[in-house]
Amino acid sequence: MTTAQLDATFLALADPTRRAIIDRLALGDATVNELAEPFAMTLPAVSKHLKVLERCGLISRSRRAQFRPCHLETAALDAAESWIEQNRRLWSDRFDKLDAHLRDVQNSEEAPQ
Repeated sequence: MTTAQLDATFLALADPTRRAIIDRLALGDATVNELAEPFAMTLPAVSKHLKVLERCGLISRSRRAQFRPCHLETAALDAAESWIEQNRRLWSDRFDKLDAHLRDVQNSEEAPQ
């Protein structure tokens, strides 16, 4: 995943409405009407959110008769999770080194001279 794709994914996930849509799609495919149901917004407003999610690859839409159900695409979420995990490990290692250094400093200050 490119930096631009990762940026677009995190930008899309920054919005609570889009995160709620992702949560709903994690349960299974849904139509725009089904996704719009819990929100106090117009269908065009929900469609704008769906376009953002679709552009960054978090969802896809297919055609079944007159319906266009939305489907969660987990690959984009997996890539974001991978980036988060990589950075979590990096920062965890850095904090472990800082902790060890602070212990060494504290021990050297407490040691009799």
